[in-house]
Amino acid sequence: MIYYFEFFLFSGIDRSGGLSNMCGLIGFTLQSSLDGIQTAKAMSAAITHRGPDNEGIWWDESEPVALGHRRLSILDLSPAGDQPMVSRCERYVVAFNGEIYNHLTLRSRLKAEQKVPSWRGHSDTETLLACFSAWGVEATLKASVGMFAIALWDKQEQVLTLARDRMGEKPLYWGWSNDVLMFGSELKALKAHPAFEAEVDRDALTLLLRHCYIPAPYSIYKGIQKLMPGHYVQIALGNGARNVEAAEPIAFWRVNDIVEQGLAGPFNGTPEDAINALEHQLSASISEQMLADVPLGAFLSGGIDSSSIVALMQAQSARPVRTFTIGFDQVGYNEATHAKAVAGHLGTEHTELYVRPHEAQAVIPKLPNIYCEPFSDSSQIPTFLVSQMARQQVAVALSGDGGDELFGGYNRYMAAGKVWGPVQRLPRFTRLAGARLLRSLSPATWDRLFDWARPVLPQRLRLSIPGEKARKLADVLALSDGHAFYRQLTSHWTDPASLVIGATEPQTLITSPTAWPDTDCLEHAMMAMDAQTYMADDILTKVDRAAMANSLETRVPMLDHRVVELAWRMPLNLKIREGQGKWLLRQVLYKHVPRELIERPKMGFGIPLDTWLRGPLREWAEALLDESRLRSEGYFHPAPIRTMWAEHLSGKKNWQYHLWSVLMFQAWLEAQDG
Repeated sequence: MIYYFEFFLFSGIDRSGGLSNMCGLIGFTLQSSLDGIQTAKAMSAAITHRGPDNEGIWWDESEPVALGHRRLSILDLSPAGDQPMVSRCERYVVAFNGEIYNHLTLRSRLKAEQKVPSWRGHSDTETLLACFSAWGVEATLKASVGMFAIALWDKQEQVLTLARDRMGEKPLYWGWSNDVLMFGSELKALKAHPAFEAEVDRDALTLLLRHCYIPAPYSIYKGIQKLMPGHYVQIALGNGARNVEAAEPIAFWRVNDIVEQGLAGPFNGTPEDAINALEHQLSASISEQMLADVPLGAFLSGGIDSSSIVALMQAQSARPVRTFTIGFDQVGYNEATHAKAVAGHLGTEHTELYVRPHEAQAVIPKLPNIYCEPFSDSSQIPTFLVSQMARQQVAVALSGDGGDELFGGYNRYMAAGKVWGPVQRLPRFTRLAGARLLRSLSPATWDRLFDWARPVLPQRLRLSIPGEKARKLADVLALSDGHAFYRQLTSHWTDPASLVIGATEPQTLITSPTAWPDTDCLEHAMMAMDAQTYMADDILTKVDRAAMANSLETRVPMLDHRVVELAWRMPLNLKIREGQGKWLLRQVLYKHVPRELIERPKMGFGIPLDTWLRGPLREWAEALLDESRLRSEGYFHPAPIRTMWAEHLSGKKNWQYHLWSVLMFQAWLEAQDG
């Protein structure tokens, strides 16, 4: 039996528990006609940015699978932490991307059970292998606290296990192409395999247009999927097995279960008890995630979520926490002044960068490579820029993501009560009649009527773009239930299959009736679905790719599953009060930061995309949206896109989000051809 290992290292001494695996992984099944080592190197090289400090490849000519690993060194490591790593019993080989924050506790448990191997080092990778050997796959995954993507090869059973953390912080793509199973942290790694067949999934493209991202389990390529958060899949490869149909992902942790269990067993205590419980758990999670032997900091926007994380970091740090924010000079897109005020109060070592439009626009050509499948949340641009700035000083940054989904921060949760609540109380026939009435006149006619009546209308009825609002109200009145209301709120193109040639929009968690949890209200149902879709496939994707493109590790304390489980035990009135979300999280923050520094309307982390498309980006966009180009490429029906583009350029309507999804696909497609 011959093993092949290759490592390129910058190693030292592990002083802090061995949490050091932020990076990327790759792997594939071997075919005799392919050079396993060269293929593994090519796939690994494609994700060098995820782990520029170290490369490792494992291949055994008697085994049907090869593994590769890239490492971004966060804590000093001895060579005993090298990956891919073989277990002490030599049964398992693992490539692991992530952090197991409780791995020392797991070692103590192994010791108590007298299942401790002869430790070679102090890494959490070695701990995982020992746990897999002692307890098996599912029990180990359930016992692990952290974020991770794992590829585990069982030499004895000839079974490959792929696993992804509970909330989806770490990415993992997998699938079959030309009879080869391949997997990796990013699609660009799979594309580097010579057997990869890059056929665009037109059905998945419709999902991009609806959501601005492609939700799991789909990807832009046929045959390749994202492993769902909280799932693992086991693929038998013995005796040349190649039956992908038998490999069904299995859930080891489900948001819906946590939602239903939390609502069935709510927190028993006063609001003050709830505030203290949240502060205690969130502080404990932050403490674990502040462990690093390299400079560590945090993103700070000055909003509720990031300010809460930074405040609790600073409360347990003997030195000023390094904080980072970027700003824009354009009104409505700048939170830097608020972040600076919060940083000043907390005493952090604060860095801010005001980005000029041309600097932000210079990121756009890089986006297809950074995201490696079309992704059109335009806040990807400032996220990349703040990551780039932070990486100049730190190697790890904590993020405040998760607060909106857990504690009711998005405006759509308020709309559930203010808009859908009254609408659903109307009889169905009344709603449909109202919708028909509103649609009986064109939006332009409604605009003219309101202009004519404006002088005599009360102030509250002097609407801007009344025709567009009438259309949206008609759409809401015609909806069948709260699930449809949520889908309407989270959709951009509402009929994307009519735009994509030869496509049928596939079912997702949002459109599957059995995927919704049983909850006590629509607001909670929407929060649960956001956590499983928008959070995992938009927010976490955006942050992971933007940060890792800069070789920056990000950690998200709010998504520690123990925080998530506590949040779902809290009743809605501790999350949303008097039309304002995140009440409970706000109370934790107000113990550290005066409320006058925080209280202001919610602002997204965005860019002035609408005006850029009419100005400096117009020529670039026009080239991508050229009618003859759209026809020759054959993915989109050009007419609706050209109409929308003309309306946007004229200023008649703002179609920035609809157009950005098309543009991001077009830019991605152009990059593939290049």
